[in-house]
Amino acid sequence: MQPSEIYLESLITSTPQEGRDLAIKLARKSIAAIQTDPETRKNLRANYAQDTAQLIASAQVIAVEFQTIAMANNYWKP
Repeated sequence: MQPSEIYLESLITSTPQEGRDLAIKLARKSIAAIQTDPETRKNLRANYAQDTAQLIASAQVIAVEFQTIAMANNYWKP
């Protein structure tokens, strides 16, 4: 097993926008970890780009990632 790239130093972000960007990055990294062949991922994009249900599912994954980041950053606290 090769050493992993460190791409997540912290869940703490300066703004909610940075948190959302991090959530998208985490979702993309998760997909890359599950489907390790870049060519296969590229070929699959055409399928889900036209499938509303798959796009909504992708948005849900990002939303869950953002919830985690928001909790870590106390975004709901005054």
